[in-house]
Amino acid sequence: MVEELVVAGVAVASGAAVYAIAAAKVIKQYERGVVLRLGRLRSQVRAPGFTMIVPIVDRLHKVNMQIVTMPVPAQDGITRDNVTVRVDAVIYFKVVDAADAVVQVEDYRFAVSQMAQTSLRSIIGKSDLDDLLSNREKLNQGLELMIDSPAMGWGVQIDRVEIKDVSLPEAMKRSMARQAEADRERRARVINADAELQASKKLAEAAGVMSAQPAALQLRLLQTVVAVAAEKNSTLVLPFPVELLRFLERAQQPGQQQPGQQQPAAEQPAQVTKGEQEEPPAVEAGPGEPSSGEIEAGSAEPPAVESGAERVPEAETEPGTAADPGPVELPLPPAA
Repeated sequence: MVEELVVAGVAVASGAAVYAIAAAKVIKQYERGVVLRLGRLRSQVRAPGFTMIVPIVDRLHKVNMQIVTMPVPAQDGITRDNVTVRVDAVIYFKVVDAADAVVQVEDYRFAVSQMAQTSLRSIIGKSDLDDLLSNREKLNQGLELMIDSPAMGWGVQIDRVEIKDVSLPEAMKRSMARQAEADRERRARVINADAELQASKKLAEAAGVMSAQPAALQLRLLQTVVAVAAEKNSTLVLPFPVELLRFLERAQQPGQQQPGQQQPAAEQPAQVTKGEQEEPPAVEAGPGEPSSGEIEAGSAEPPAVESGAERVPEAETEPGTAADPGPVELPLPPAA
């Protein structure tokens, strides 16, 4: 009898131990426990720590209450201005109602992922390319509202949605680069033109000041020469007055008549007497004509004189008498 009691006690203790092991549950700090008893939801959500359930009758579902980071796969779409883009995003959400997350939706993670992809394609079609590239904050807020509206019924709260990357076709990238380059060039030209306008105004004022004092222009020229000569690898071009060049040209020609002097006697007709008569100048011979040195002695005609000089006929003398020509005027050739 005693042995039977001992065996029964051991059996009861073993059953109690097995029941305690099956009924004892531990819920972590970041989790909440939802109990379904015979398929019905228990109103009380189990808090973190140690808890007991009825084995076989109760079923405990643990729900993670941490923030979940879920990447949204890249979605291809056409913007409102008919540009094909590929956009991917990331979504941050957490469960705020564990009972709704278990009862209202089969798998809240998959539901949130599909809703995020659908909303992302919708936001792409409603936006322009410039908004996707430069106004992402507004698009992120709109995308968050689109996902958060149905997710609230699932016990899920959307914390943040961010568009990560916008991929464009290569042709569109090149077109945008050319547009940006042209815009920068336009701004540069406007800035240069404005600078030239301001500089011209200042130069006009400076010219007005220098016109009152001519020496100021010379001082400014010397300052410019000093500034250019500071760099030894530069070629310095110094302007000279035209009057100085003309003075040097006249100095190289000493035989040239100076202004204000009397005309030399060579240019006036001279009285040539007997004994002082000079030979007529030599005349250049044309092709086929003999030169002045080749004229034979005894020729009846004197050598021809250049145009501009008159021939002087020889005085006729009788045989046996010497020729006594009077004073003869010989015009000299013009000076070279």
